[in-house]
Amino acid sequence: MRFGYWTPVFGGWLRNVENEGTPLTFAHLAEIAQTAERVGFDLTLVPELNLNDIRGFEGPTFDAWATTTALAAVTSSLELMVALRPSYHPPALAAKQAATIQAIAKGRFTLNVVSAWWAEEARQYGVEFRAHDDRYALTAEYVEVLRGLWTQTPYSHHGTSFDFEGTYLEPKPEVQPLIYAGGESEAGRAAIAGFADAYLSHGGTVDELATKIADMQARRAALGREPFEHFGMAAYAIVRDTEEEAQAELERITDVQHGAAYESYQDFVSKSQLDTVIDLKDYSVSNRGLRPGFVGTPAQVAARILEFEAVGVDTLLLQFSPALPELERFGQQVIPLVKASSI
Repeated sequence: MRFGYWTPVFGGWLRNVENEGTPLTFAHLAEIAQTAERVGFDLTLVPELNLNDIRGFEGPTFDAWATTTALAAVTSSLELMVALRPSYHPPALAAKQAATIQAIAKGRFTLNVVSAWWAEEARQYGVEFRAHDDRYALTAEYVEVLRGLWTQTPYSHHGTSFDFEGTYLEPKPEVQPLIYAGGESEAGRAAIAGFADAYLSHGGTVDELATKIADMQARRAALGREPFEHFGMAAYAIVRDTEEEAQAELERITDVQHGAAYESYQDFVSKSQLDTVIDLKDYSVSNRGLRPGFVGTPAQVAARILEFEAVGVDTLLLQFSPALPELERFGQQVIPLVKASSI
């Protein structure tokens, strides 16, 4: 199992807790990353939104790509997976930035290509927001262009959404960034089976992840492609000395209060095509992170993780609050148990 964490570029992950003790400063993000390396984490996902999905429109948000570049300079072993939404980044410029960050990171830079879901964010930032299936079609062509620019000189492409003729991009990345992607709709899964190297999922149950993995591997095989390199899942973890303490924390963070933090809720539900019904309690944390059930003592959480490993999940992208002390606790108390049981 590979262990990753979400870089808290929104200042935290809890929609019902006002102050999480996770200040949005680069010094704090750097301390989290360096601690993660020290306690056994393998990667971090840096999400990309220009509006704050946790705190509401007025909440602060760091730019994902600038943050990733800076983290590359202050870390040495973490894989740095940054979200990339095609409609927000012209492909040739994204390819150039990626090649540059890859050089800084010495091969540790990867991409989570996201087809976008937040129509209001796109409106506020002056970005075209296409229909659902069209967004995935755009993404598939976008990834084709990225790979072409990274491997061919000069590069030409004449497609539905992009047109290039004799384009030079130098230097090319010595290690081509791995492409992760996630989606639950038919259009999303079909596209991802064709263009991605690895598949990511929102949090779910063991049975839900087993079904998704089997489906995506079958789609991959039907295309004559090699199996996905990784299957990752988002999750929120609560680790305490006793089960009672963990359950008390779960109750505290899921005490739903309607307010600014839920401005994006209807947009997320209506503009995505989800394969699981969610409610506001699920939305207390990001990305359905409570569904995997990583709540309890270190031994209980480790045992639950091993259940997901058994059905093919090999990468966890975890959220914690407060981010720094809880990430450190998880690294010291849970990761060694999982690693020992996986040998």
